[in-house]
Amino acid sequence: MLKLFRPAFVLLIALTVLTGLIYPLVMTGIAGVLFPKQAQGSLIVRNGKVVGSELIGQNFTSDRYFRGRPSATTGTDPADPSKTVPQPYNAANSMGSNLGPTNKALIDRVKGDVDKLKAENPGVPVPLDLVTTTASGLDPDISPAAAYFQVPRVAKARNLLEQDVKKLVDRHIETRLFGLIGEPHINVLALNLDLDGVATR
Repeated sequence: MLKLFRPAFVLLIALTVLTGLIYPLVMTGIAGVLFPKQAQGSLIVRNGKVVGSELIGQNFTSDRYFRGRPSATTGTDPADPSKTVPQPYNAANSMGSNLGPTNKALIDRVKGDVDKLKAENPGVPVPLDLVTTTASGLDPDISPAAAYFQVPRVAKARNLLEQDVKKLVDRHIETRLFGLIGEPHINVLALNLDLDGVATR
């Protein structure tokens, strides 16, 4: 009986060490050498301080800033650890809402967001990505249409000309990879950081 189990046990240990320890360490080392910025989390540093990551959105709420997509991530309720509460862009709990298109809570949330955005910029169609969440809840990017939609609000809050804010948005549009993969998009954090450097009129 031991003769039958011994090869299986040895193979289990060997594969565990090889695929669970050696391979990840080697790949991490190679990534650190070839892609050091990405391997460290694609962090954005300003004045010697980490202000965020290119890969994880942030919850901008002020009218002075462009906002990203809604986030459905949650976290532990400080008042009751047995419950969860919304914590937008919680990188420790990447998730979508898992609510279906007929769910009343989802319908009410999207309708409320659409109404609020229509009041902010009347007569302009609301871009879909300003009212829908992603599967991860951490998406750092928005479409150019979503950024242009927010230009009047941001320009007004900062006392800037809309055309100047629009030019800033234009400079931040990232095109499709190799002209084929993905959609044009804008990193919200990078755009907002540049926005902070623009002088008011």
